[in-house]
Amino acid sequence: MSERTIGRQRLAEGNTRAGKLYMENNLLRVAGALFCHDQKSAATRTQEIRLDPGVTEKRITMRPDAKLGQPGPLAHKVFVALIKKHSDYGRPIVNEISFTRREIGRLIGRKDWGGKDSEQLSRALHEIHYTFIKTHFKNGSRRYVEHSFNIFPQLWIERREFASDPIEACTVSLAEPIVQSLKDEHFVCLNHMLMQQLGTIGQALYMRLFFHFANLYTRPAQHLVFQKRYEDICAEWLGGLTVHTHRSVVENRQLGAHLRQLVATRFLSSYDIAKSKMDGALVIGFEPGPAFYDDYDRFYRRRSRGAPSVDANPDKREIGEPLKLAYLFAEKRTGQRVSSVAFVNSKDVNTAKQILAEITFKEAPAFLDFALAAAHETNFDVQTLGGVRQYLARYKARQVAEAAETRQKTTSDKSEAERLAYDRYRRQQAQTLFQSLPSREQQVIDEMAERAAVRFNGSLRASMRGVYRAQITAQRHPNDIMTLDQWRLAA
Repeated sequence: MSERTIGRQRLAEGNTRAGKLYMENNLLRVAGALFCHDQKSAATRTQEIRLDPGVTEKRITMRPDAKLGQPGPLAHKVFVALIKKHSDYGRPIVNEISFTRREIGRLIGRKDWGGKDSEQLSRALHEIHYTFIKTHFKNGSRRYVEHSFNIFPQLWIERREFASDPIEACTVSLAEPIVQSLKDEHFVCLNHMLMQQLGTIGQALYMRLFFHFANLYTRPAQHLVFQKRYEDICAEWLGGLTVHTHRSVVENRQLGAHLRQLVATRFLSSYDIAKSKMDGALVIGFEPGPAFYDDYDRFYRRRSRGAPSVDANPDKREIGEPLKLAYLFAEKRTGQRVSSVAFVNSKDVNTAKQILAEITFKEAPAFLDFALAAAHETNFDVQTLGGVRQYLARYKARQVAEAAETRQKTTSDKSEAERLAYDRYRRQQAQTLFQSLPSREQQVIDEMAERAAVRFNGSLRASMRGVYRAQITAQRHPNDIMTLDQWRLAA
């Protein structure tokens, strides 16, 4: 089955109770090399990461942040949790993911949540946010086009009051090329419930193995085996994990425990670590187990139609839009870009919710401009979003007045356009009628038009003579031309 065939399943068919996770294909490859599963060394890894440098269509380049280093195990957990939540939203594909601290804690397996947990979450989010990626995506013409992006290009963070307070809620945006690729159905479907039983290395192995097994699987009862060089697994799937030369070390002190866990979940039936006969390098062979075949059939062969997905709008209304409004206020008040605002406080976020109960998010920028201008007129130095709420009634009254004025102008413009259209119809009908009149009647009308146009000179006189001819024809034969009301009914 091709990559595109694997992805050719409507995201809205995802049943959240079954724990499906939809991973965009390029993001799957990026994630394998991006996340370092060694917490101690992750922060020190700042060098550029390259995959398939000699193959243009597959080449991926990643540059970790110089201060934060390579995203570590917690960043991987957060990443998987957010992609799972984005999967649950279903269709239409949205480009933002919102969550509360309690929700993200549950998704990454944290029962308690304190300041330390919050700062670890903040660091993990920023490790992903600041990593720059360059890769190739297929466009509508099936050609590979280079894209440069950050997986989470924008973060909006709420803290209770101070920078040292825990994160209360957060919204992240997802890179546009990834969103577009999801819309084009380039993704693999994964079992998130199974993934929750695994550590981050086990999750990384599972995601890549399911992808490759699904590509190889073409018919029932087919015997599948997938082999890959151990050193390539460490580099491409496990974020540059240390490569060992002895099979016993790999088995007993590194990957063995994770592979045995995949066997225990029945995703793998077996695995084998052996030396290549060609060059002596270690190669790992994998055979899928019953859990793979069950999920493959469930995800791709027995797809449930109309299964429920999670509505993204409540998160958007309760978290995303209030956060973004509070950030927008900080930007307009300080003159700083949104990206330079580290966080907003819960008081401003709650005020934003109250404001958005009375106006739409689309109106919010105009309201803030109006309120800040009004405050400036009275030398009121607004410090909080609550300070501009007092101008909401005036803003809404102005909007009502402007709307009434717009409606009046629209009505006036419509009436004027209608009048001009009817005048054109009347002139055209009069000209046609004139041509059908007896010659004696035409002569009388021409003489009357000539007398009416005598006060004009040159070419203008000839033009006005034609105008008067049409007017006089209509006046003398009113029953042969529709009235305005008749014309309206006929239109």
